[in-house]
Amino acid sequence: MTMIRATERPKAVTEDRLITDQHLPIDERITRIEDDSILEVSNFSAYYGKFRALHNVSFQIPEKKITALIGPSGCGKSTLLRCINRMNDLVPSFHGEGEVTFRGQDLYAKDVDPVEVRRRIGMVFQKPNPFPKSIYENIAFGPKVNGMNVNMPALVEDCLRRAALWDDVKDKLKQSGLALSGGQQQRLCIARALATQPEVILMDEPCSALDPIATLKIEDLMKELSKDFTIIIVTHNMQQAARVADYTAFLMMREDRAGELVEFSDTDKLFTMPKDKRTEDYITGRFG
Repeated sequence: MTMIRATERPKAVTEDRLITDQHLPIDERITRIEDDSILEVSNFSAYYGKFRALHNVSFQIPEKKITALIGPSGCGKSTLLRCINRMNDLVPSFHGEGEVTFRGQDLYAKDVDPVEVRRRIGMVFQKPNPFPKSIYENIAFGPKVNGMNVNMPALVEDCLRRAALWDDVKDKLKQSGLALSGGQQQRLCIARALATQPEVILMDEPCSALDPIATLKIEDLMKELSKDFTIIIVTHNMQQAARVADYTAFLMMREDRAGELVEFSDTDKLFTMPKDKRTEDYITGRFG
């Protein structure tokens, strides 16, 4: 993948290329992932009361890849992320229409346990949020609550190693997770998400509260984790999407304020050969 320095703005097209067909048919703007998809969102709309936050979103998530969701504020990126593991069920006014399938199973079917969904599709939030417990107990909490029969010390060590945090904390596992630096706290939260042995990890702007050095550590960690896990990340940082994501989805707000998926493609193609004028305008800084 072409690397883009943090000081550079992604270049969508060459100077002599213009996209004149602004609204190509949706099938021409959405790349299909046939054999290796783990998740599929099909004609999904999300509502908070009468307000529609997402409008008929459809795309597939490839397994063991990093997929980035980009777009201007308010276009529904975080709402879409939370729909994937049913976190929005915790909002009383929320309801969804359409399907989100995980390995062919409709996650919104009546017989599906949302707690089990969240175990298999973990989440890391924008602001690091360690529990007010020891580092060890932060990792052990999820497996204990889920009744997992595991070698807990070995699991804690493995998760901290996967999160590139073990060397920093191996001699202070009884120390509060809140005593760690911001970047360390976020890696602790990633380790905590790994402890329930998910298949998918959702990350909602995991680097927005971190300095550049901590951000690069999280990005390197995401690349390493994608060898074993499927990762979906919401980011406002287009350079970050270009650096880490294999695929990118661009969303924007419709006139009725509902978010819609404009384009989904291989990241290199989306940033260098966008199929929709709105995508080009966004990644070249004309709006957003």
